[in-house]
Formats: sequence, C-alpha cells, structure tokens
Amino acid sequence: MLSQKTRYTIRAFQHLADHFGQGQVQLADIAAAQNIPPKFLTVILSEMGREGLVLSQRGRDGGYQLALPPVDISYGDLVRLTRGSIALVPCASRNAHESCKNCLPESECRLRSLMLKVRDDTAAILDGITLADRIELAPLFAEAAE
Repeated sequence: MLSQKTRYTIRAFQHLADHFGQGQVQLADIAAAQNIPPKFLTVILSEMGREGLVLSQRGRDGGYQLALPPVDISYGDLVRLTRGSIALVPCASRNAHESCKNCLPESECRLRSLMLKVRDDTAAILDGITLADRIELAPLFAEAAE
C-alpha cells in the first residue's frame, strides 16, 4: 500500500507536470488544488529538491517547478524516493532487501517468489509511465459494474 507521503508526492508532481514550462507554481496553489496540507507539502518539496527533481525560488514571485522534463520522471522514481522500495514485503525488495521475520528460509518460500514477481511487474509498469503520460480518470466502481 502506498503511504500518504507517497500519494501526496505523486499528486504534487502531477500538478507540477501539468504546469511544466509555465514558470513557478506557488505552494499554496499546489496545496489547495491537490488537497495536501501545506506544511507536509513543504517537507515533500524540500526533500525532492535535495533529490534534484524540484527547483524552488523564494520571494513574492517564487514557487516550485520540476527540475527535469516530465518525461524524465517516472512514477517508479517517485515511489522509490518516498517509500524506499516498490516491494510489498522486505524480502522481495531489490534495493532494500531484508529477510522476513518468522518465515521460511528464502530458498523455500513460495510467498517470496510470488512477491518478487509482483514487485518486478509493478516496477515495470511504474517505471514505464512518466509524468508526461496522460493518466485518464478511472470510472467509479458503481459505474464500472453497470
């Protein structure tokens, strides 16, 4: 499951991508449009600035903008930067591997094998979609069932 921080980060970056090339976007505008608490958004954008993905400018005409074109930032990048891993369990992480507590040896664990496949397929999808890709709104569940 994605953390609240990861969801806020993705929404903030989608907003910045929508305004790419139009100059600075004020924090208050991002926070209001994306329903993100401003203090939390400040922390997120500061962290992403240190990662080289966001540029900030102080002052009356200041704000934030993407440091890279939207096509160069994948959703996989954002998930890894905010969550640390795409894997659902620590033993399936490629970059932050940890053995699971109270589990079988990894060489005997079919759950780990399943989670590695889920991790690899999820990473392939998230790494293949960038902020430049148009994401259409999904229908509501009630409408989809009809």
